[in-house]
Amino acid sequence: MDSRFTNDIIIVGQQPWDTEIGSNCKNIALELSKKHRVLYINSPLDRITLIKTNSDPKTKHRLNVIRKKENGLIEIQSNLWNYYPDCMVESINWINNDSVFNILNRYNNYKFARSIKKAIKKLNFKNFILFNDSEIFKAFYLKNLLKPVLSVYYSRDYMIAFDYWKKHGEKVEPLLVAQSDICFANSAYLADYCRQFNPKSFDVGQGCDIDDFKDVAKLAKPDDIKHLKGPIVGYVGALTSMRLDTAIIEHIALSLPQFTILLVGPEDEGFQSSNLHHIKNIAFLGQRPVNQLPNYVNAFDVCINPQLVNPVTIGNYPRKIDEYLAVGKPTVVTATKTMEVFKDHVYIAQTKEDYVTLIKKAIDENNPQLVAQRIAFASEHTWENSVNRMVDEMVKYLNVIN
Repeated sequence: MDSRFTNDIIIVGQQPWDTEIGSNCKNIALELSKKHRVLYINSPLDRITLIKTNSDPKTKHRLNVIRKKENGLIEIQSNLWNYYPDCMVESINWINNDSVFNILNRYNNYKFARSIKKAIKKLNFKNFILFNDSEIFKAFYLKNLLKPVLSVYYSRDYMIAFDYWKKHGEKVEPLLVAQSDICFANSAYLADYCRQFNPKSFDVGQGCDIDDFKDVAKLAKPDDIKHLKGPIVGYVGALTSMRLDTAIIEHIALSLPQFTILLVGPEDEGFQSSNLHHIKNIAFLGQRPVNQLPNYVNAFDVCINPQLVNPVTIGNYPRKIDEYLAVGKPTVVTATKTMEVFKDHVYIAQTKEDYVTLIKKAIDENNPQLVAQRIAFASEHTWENSVNRMVDEMVKYLNVIN
């Protein structure tokens, strides 16, 4: 156990342990479990999800737990457990009346807390810390219902920019931030946002899993791109029109016809219907296995993050930048407040025209020294470092109240 405190830790959030995408919350749980007992709580099954996905194996498993046919408490590894709540909550976000929503949300929270208490009792958790990863609604009342010695709110996205969370979240999230003992954020923008409602809000940075990106010698060029000619400008990640600027990508391709613009990742409808598919030097590869992504990044001459600047993206921390830099690649990004952290190691573009200029510059001045500096910088952004910053602040708080 960490000598600075011996509290057990309960983590609740939006993403269940069996999610198939990357998850900050899971990474944090894994890091904390190296020195503390951690109980990771999945969000409870709600009625709309049951109706829409009743044939999904994950939904069936949750329903079996509720019906007492399967065990909801699973040991993942030493010091780490995952819990499927044995309750179903009502789907209430469609309700327009704030008072009615609050009453039903309190009821959902009560059912959720009652289920969590069963796991707490089974594991004999004492003096526990409650860590809430942006679960604005279902965990709103858990501080009062579970009575942790410390409640933490973790902000990793500007949630109320999304339609689902905006409806009630604009009122509820500030209240949740304010009532939490400490707030952590993975970017300066989100820390500033939380600080409006809670002065004990801290930017703890972003952790990244970059081990697979470090061993460049083993990153062979994938067979499906060996035929490509000329320099490659590449992007790896979900291609979503809410987050990425197709106009920037189009401008790069048309301005640099001798380059290949390689996009690796699943497309949403906006990308699928875009003009990008009609430009000869843009190649869409679709989704590739996660363990192969470092090979694609290593094949790029320049990496890009052509981000739109809007309420959804303005505060986010794109982990792919650390992945690009971990391979030592020159990287051109759209200017945001978060990118100020990277300013000495990336090329920051204000306009689509800047992208073309900076891509050329990145190739012209690339050298082994810059490569080494990028790799060293990315290596600082570990989950260990991010979680240690959290632990430092939690220790300070607990020492004050004790």
